[in-house]
Amino acid sequence: MRKVFAYLARYKWRMALGLFIKAVGTVAELFLPMIMAYMIDEVAPQKDIVMLAVWGAVMLVCAVIALFGNITANRMASKVARDTTERIRRDLFVKTLALSARQSDRFTVPSLVSRLSSDTYNVHNMIGMMQRLGIRAPILVVGGVALTFVVEPVLALVLLAVVPFLAVVVIIVSMRGIVLYTDLQRAVDGMVRKLRDDYTGIRVIKALSRTDYESRSFAAINDKLVRCETKAGVTMGVTNPILNLLLNLGMTAVILVGAYRVSSGDALVGSIIAFTSYFTIILNAVIMVSRIFVNFSKGSASAGRIAEVLDSPEDLLPLPDAQKAADSGEMIRFDHVSFGYGLGVPIVKDITFSVKKGESLGIIGATGSGKSTLVSLMLRFYDAEEGQVFIDGKDVRGYDDTALREKFGVVLQNDFLMAASVRENIDFERSLDDNAIRSAATFARADSFIEALEEGYESGLTARGANFSGGQKQRLLIARALAGRPDILLLDDSSSALDYKTDAELRSAILKHFPDTTIVMIAQRISSVRFADKILVLDNGEIVGFGPDKELMQTCEVYRRIYRSQHGDGEVSNERREAGNESEG
Repeated sequence: MRKVFAYLARYKWRMALGLFIKAVGTVAELFLPMIMAYMIDEVAPQKDIVMLAVWGAVMLVCAVIALFGNITANRMASKVARDTTERIRRDLFVKTLALSARQSDRFTVPSLVSRLSSDTYNVHNMIGMMQRLGIRAPILVVGGVALTFVVEPVLALVLLAVVPFLAVVVIIVSMRGIVLYTDLQRAVDGMVRKLRDDYTGIRVIKALSRTDYESRSFAAINDKLVRCETKAGVTMGVTNPILNLLLNLGMTAVILVGAYRVSSGDALVGSIIAFTSYFTIILNAVIMVSRIFVNFSKGSASAGRIAEVLDSPEDLLPLPDAQKAADSGEMIRFDHVSFGYGLGVPIVKDITFSVKKGESLGIIGATGSGKSTLVSLMLRFYDAEEGQVFIDGKDVRGYDDTALREKFGVVLQNDFLMAASVRENIDFERSLDDNAIRSAATFARADSFIEALEEGYESGLTARGANFSGGQKQRLLIARALAGRPDILLLDDSSSALDYKTDAELRSAILKHFPDTTIVMIAQRISSVRFADKILVLDNGEIVGFGPDKELMQTCEVYRRIYRSQHGDGEVSNERREAGNESEG
């Protein structure tokens, strides 16, 4: 909650003015029953029409002040809630982008989506309601009780006896509600996670006829969410009936005592009418209080989840004293690097290799051998648990994030395309000129199918590029990476959907037109990396081979095994000839 108050501090004067207007309107409303009682008991018996008209006009003025005061204050409250939530949502989004990969893994993407959507919505409702009813309800309760003592002190004591019971109910239920709504938001996270996974993989689900299984799985998560909603709703829902019961019991007692006092001549009819009006006002105000606590329970639970992200410490900050390597012309260097995603088991172990500027590096190995992990360490998505990673002669921990990543052009596994035009996807908000965009598309062998589209480079993509084939999407992603003419080009399994001819043409174009770019290509197909100056072979997170293709075919059994599994047992001379022809292509 302190985080929300910090955001509200910017609007303190606007809020103060709105609360003052709300207070004036509410106080004016409280005077109406008292004026009515005076007119019934004092003015009406005198049959003075002029005085009745005057006091009627006073009531009208109070009613108008109450009406326009509440409308004005409510509009101001809504604007404060809107502006505050907008700033919270913006800062939360910026913070999620700044989270390290480890922090994002801890929060999970579905939870971050839920915090940006439903949690900010709950906070918006809380801020708005606290301003609209947070001042009005207490004034009506306290002011109403105070005026009942002025109107009829004996009956006020009857009313006052109910108040402690009301307070106990509100406090107990609201404290329980915060816990229940926190659990509910966690259940919403699970729902978002399931929807995200199923919608992303909907084609696979249909292709494998798993719709029934996924429906049952969704039903289980949905049932859990319903149980949490029901538990929270029932707990908070008992507030109104209990409060109504207590207040109605108090009203019954008031009417009985009031009737006795009127019949005995100790009270006037107008006073009793005014008292019952105040009692109704207090009843409605208490119901408002219960609504405030329901929204406060939701909002405070959501505010805590939002603050958890906003208060996350900055991770992977640049180290000013980070070590620099000797100037040896190396663009990439791993020095005894080990890393394991905090699982206690290293994914990569004691990795040591180097690549010079302008050289090409192929990385190959079985699934789960740590190939993509090396890319994450180069980009400093994570810090190595042991050893050091150097880029362009400097420890990656010494770079500012922007300075480091501007050196790279990257195509990652499961990369994404925006629901925008082809041009916008290649440009990616970098303000590249038309020549750079078209050249990159040509080098990526994407120009032919782009120009065949009806609107060419202005053709639109649907979400995740679903209206393009797998090979077309990969070529667009490669064009995006090439368009910025990076110092290092990282291609993580980026040609798996390309045919062999297009793959070879693509590699040839990159080598020809980007001679000074260091290329790192991760692939499952051995034909995609054989052209590289050096090939890194990984097995169970360890280097089992490093060198050019010809050398590895002689010295690395794992490399030969991969080759045989993909090409069969051909003669070495045929292997050499095929590799040479492919590189020339």
